[in-house]
Amino acid sequence: MNVSSQFDVAGFGVIVTGGASGLGLAYGEVLAAHGARVTLIDLDADAVTAQASRLQGEGLDVRGAVADVADHTDLDRVIDEAAETYGRLDVAFANAGIDSGVGFVSGWAGGERPRIAEGALEHYSDDRWNRVIDVNLNGIFATARAAARHMRPRKFGRIVVTTSVASTLVEPAIGSAYMTAKAGAKHLMHCIAIELAAYGITANAIAPGFFVTNIGGGHAHNLDLQAAVAKEIPMHRVGQPDDIKGLALFLASPASEYITGQEIMIDGGWALGVAD
Repeated sequence: MNVSSQFDVAGFGVIVTGGASGLGLAYGEVLAAHGARVTLIDLDADAVTAQASRLQGEGLDVRGAVADVADHTDLDRVIDEAAETYGRLDVAFANAGIDSGVGFVSGWAGGERPRIAEGALEHYSDDRWNRVIDVNLNGIFATARAAARHMRPRKFGRIVVTTSVASTLVEPAIGSAYMTAKAGAKHLMHCIAIELAAYGITANAIAPGFFVTNIGGGHAHNLDLQAAVAKEIPMHRVGQPDDIKGLALFLASPASEYITGQEIMIDGGWALGVAD
């Protein structure tokens, strides 16, 4: 067997939500670099247009689309347009997410758990809670639903959800909506995998640890925070978006046809090392 052919995604139709930066952009870059036709979907019109133009300039088949994953009608529209443009939809990365703040990382980085202000739960607003759940959980549902409509008739497809080690770890209310949504997305992925397995459609999740992205206002770019986090990780390094590209290509390709319903942690030793 020519193993490299198992990773062939040339001609695949691909959509990536949250595709203008961070992990979503990395997913789109690696799939496009291997011959897939990719639509990056993002709420930030300027950013997604700029990234699509940059990748087009590199000779890659990439287009940008603007949608808020919390607006399911609009999301359906851009996914339907991508499928119509490509004549198929093979891979959907349900990746869009927001963080309500520094979140659970601040609960342990540096080796000490800080004292949480009294009343953190009582002062967690409805607007804050609902927006995080709408994007990080309901947006996953809407993306997978729209993708399945196109994949089921062809009896082939790959749905890849971005969860987080936050789906497993538990910290105080500083990150409660974020962690609740990620845990829900993990279990939703399991349900999707069971329902769609008979149709040749797989559903899996990538659960990153600490990656340097713009989520949560970009706090991960803080070098002092990176250094504190690195001390807690067995390999003593934080993740960069490029680190995730190999796994994204694997889960999107025929090579992963025997895997479904799995949440794959990036640097699982990190997650085990801080759970107590």
